[in-house]
Amino acid sequence: MKKIEKELEVGLHQAYENDPIKADMDVFDREVDPKSRRGFLKKSSLLAMAAVVGSNIPFASKMPGGLIPAALADTNEPFSIPGKDGLVYLNDRPVNAETPPHLLDDKFTPGKHFFIRNNGIPPKMKDIDFDTWTLEIAGESCLNPQTFTLPELKAKFKHYTYAIQLECGGNGRSEYNPPAKGNQWTTGAVGCGRWTGIRLRDVLQAVGIKDDAVYIGYYGKDTHLSGDPSKDPISRGVPMDKALKDETLIAWEYEGEDIPYYNGYPLRLVAGGWPGSTSGKWLSKIVIRNKVHDGTKMGGQSYRVPCNPVAPGTKVPDEDMCIIESMPVKSLITYPKSGVTHKLGESFSFRGKAWAGEEEVKEMDISIDFGATWQKANLKKPVNRLAWQEWEASVKFPKKGYYEVWARATDSNGEAQPTIVPGWNPRGYLNNSCHRIAIQVV
Repeated sequence: MKKIEKELEVGLHQAYENDPIKADMDVFDREVDPKSRRGFLKKSSLLAMAAVVGSNIPFASKMPGGLIPAALADTNEPFSIPGKDGLVYLNDRPVNAETPPHLLDDKFTPGKHFFIRNNGIPPKMKDIDFDTWTLEIAGESCLNPQTFTLPELKAKFKHYTYAIQLECGGNGRSEYNPPAKGNQWTTGAVGCGRWTGIRLRDVLQAVGIKDDAVYIGYYGKDTHLSGDPSKDPISRGVPMDKALKDETLIAWEYEGEDIPYYNGYPLRLVAGGWPGSTSGKWLSKIVIRNKVHDGTKMGGQSYRVPCNPVAPGTKVPDEDMCIIESMPVKSLITYPKSGVTHKLGESFSFRGKAWAGEEEVKEMDISIDFGATWQKANLKKPVNRLAWQEWEASVKFPKKGYYEVWARATDSNGEAQPTIVPGWNPRGYLNNSCHRIAIQVV
């Protein structure tokens, strides 16, 4: 944010050097708009922004007040993690890293580009033995508790492969103001690929489910940051209805290979369309519960939002927070990268991905005039339920200058992405505002 403000100050100074009267008349206020720490400034000078982006802005009259150009709003700094490539580092203890949008352009996200969201410390690779890894099924609503080795699971139950999209509940947290605690994800805590495993339903039915079962919970082999073995870094779950869906898997393979180490090798739960935290990694135990699971990060304000809208900065009592279930409709522009230059008179083609939690995306629209008008994009059907959907579009720009392409998805219930950051919540969850990229037309 400070970098952006500095660039705007420099642009303002350069723009005003030859016009001292305009400099006296304009006021440059760097106060942050409550709706977005990253995307908005109050009263910021249009002249300054034009100077910084290097050209005029044809649809300036339709630009929301104080919008920071997308050309300045995003920065990507790659770093290195074994088995990963090009991710953006957010934290090292635990390791968390997101994927720049242009690395999500593949139909299915390669393992090396799948984001990392960890809560604890993974088991050491040298301590993981695929052939002796076990999964215990227990809980007060389990009729016949059993423990299976991973090879036994593979031999006993039918295998399934589904393309399933996973997204961190805090994806987009960086745009909330007042700021929310946690990793400051921008847009890249999401990915979609083909997971192979067995249906959780088949395993639960094999051990027996009591009539009073309402929830399942998971436990993994990752350890708490404190090193205390009595503490779980995370232990979440889903209601029985979600647990028994066809696409809820106990998986050991991703994109035809072992699950990447930082994404839960050798075994994980995959419950697509819900916050990624429900898809437990390094899976070692599943419990069938007669109540809502009460593991670590199931209570308090973790993965919960206010049951009713609140004003930004409101302290919300725990009892007024509701568990996040299906994620909201969302989309990304994955090609080209923001900041490209395009020749006037030629069609500009671009593409992306869209998803909608438990729902399907029904429409994709794009805008080149800051959301004043929209036009339809070509949207493909998902390869299966809970997979993201590919889309593509093309436009012709009316004249030279700075533009932004905005993308907006609408789900099967008629819910569309908002153009600005949606309702504030204490933990910064569920930001599904429109993605945008910057284009210079020359």
